[in-house]
Amino acid sequence: MSSIAHLLSTVPTRLWIDGADTDPVDGGHFSVVNPATGAVVAEVADARGKDAIRALDAACRVQDEWAATAPRERSRILRRGWELVTERTEDLALLMTVEMGKTLAESRGEVAYGAEFLRWFSEEAVRIGGRYTTAPAGTGRILVTKAPVGPCLAVTPWNFPLAMGTRKIGPALAAGCTMIVKPAEDTPLTMLLLAEILAEAGLPAGVLSVLPTSDAAAVTEPLLTDPRLRKVTFTGSTRVGKLLIEQSAQQVLRTSMELGGNAPFIVFDDADLDDAVTGAMAAKMRNGGEACTAANRFLVHNAVREEFTAELTERIAALRVGPGYEEGSDLGPLINERQRGAVSALVDDAVAAGARVRTGGHIVDGPGYFFEPTVLDEIPAGSRIVREEIFGPIAAITGFDTEAEAIAAANDTEYGLAAYFYTRDLDRALRVAAALESGMVGVNRGVISDPAAPFGGVKQSGLGSEGGTEGIEEYLSTKYIALSA
Repeated sequence: MSSIAHLLSTVPTRLWIDGADTDPVDGGHFSVVNPATGAVVAEVADARGKDAIRALDAACRVQDEWAATAPRERSRILRRGWELVTERTEDLALLMTVEMGKTLAESRGEVAYGAEFLRWFSEEAVRIGGRYTTAPAGTGRILVTKAPVGPCLAVTPWNFPLAMGTRKIGPALAAGCTMIVKPAEDTPLTMLLLAEILAEAGLPAGVLSVLPTSDAAAVTEPLLTDPRLRKVTFTGSTRVGKLLIEQSAQQVLRTSMELGGNAPFIVFDDADLDDAVTGAMAAKMRNGGEACTAANRFLVHNAVREEFTAELTERIAALRVGPGYEEGSDLGPLINERQRGAVSALVDDAVAAGARVRTGGHIVDGPGYFFEPTVLDEIPAGSRIVREEIFGPIAAITGFDTEAEAIAAANDTEYGLAAYFYTRDLDRALRVAAALESGMVGVNRGVISDPAAPFGGVKQSGLGSEGGTEGIEEYLSTKYIALSA
């Protein structure tokens, strides 16, 4: 624990504006809590509207200069950021575990994943192109150029405190945009440390600001109504995303939204069950189930349902619950008491309606916000647990008999972020992947996120894509220049 105390003593806790650690105008602070103990680990500066405008003033002051910076120089800074984040893996991993709760192994994985967005977009920075062609009628020439959209606001969630930031910061900076980040109230420390690291990498003052706050609306509303802001990007719930879209409409802001999910995980009767169970563990228990891509509904062919359920139950029941920084812990706490209560209510509702508990199902007594890893089967149709995003270590299993039935059940949701299925039939793989109403599909894979691939959903799971060659387009505007023949 002494290493935790030492790390916390070195992490910035004030606002990061114009390249410097700075106090909020009104001088307020809020507490950051370790979800494994419930104890306060830091007091962090609490931004308000005046601070948001200070950050936007800085972003606008340097926007033109940053946009005019050579792509190779923007690339160099991002590449150096990747190197420094990688060098600080242990510090960042421990910090995420302390403020978010995930195990150190999970946190180290997030550092590697999050850092990769900096490297990927450092390479994309020098590949921003356009086109030049003759008009089909021969009446002139068409020149198409790309330019940064301008100052951006990013609102990031608590479940991946580093990666959800770098996935937005990387393409914005590569495109030549300045950015203001409003991190989640539960996990602001990782983003503050990242801002300091990027400054060390050579990022000019004003290009990136970080505004932790206990009152999100107090920070976002002044920015969303300021005509100088040109884009908002958000990862979080569909409810909040809809509100931000509504607010951004007043200034006709560019938006990219990565919203809620209700991912199906389908196991067909011809699946390799060992592989399917391993994939299910990854898709469900990664990040303790607190992921928008987490498998939410397990749809298992009735011919193999009992065998699959028994094997998955055995694996999940063997998980050791404990603080993420303790050796041997497989599953950390949920983020806070509110989230644990929501997960517990979903389980209780399903059980009251007739679901069977195969393992777990209860709040863990003692300090922290722990919940037993749980498997439920015989889930009644229409239960809340198959309609709502769980965001916890709960595997809810139902059966099906036909491929058409499985696809219909998988698509029976307003969400469409991720979907998974297991089969050894190539024709079925192609057929089902095409039929699933989802922005991302894992075929015989339980983890699908990759910085080189587009990440985004359909229906009420969002707008736009992050990552891949598509990700930088979200931060670029297109200009057509008509030339004489």
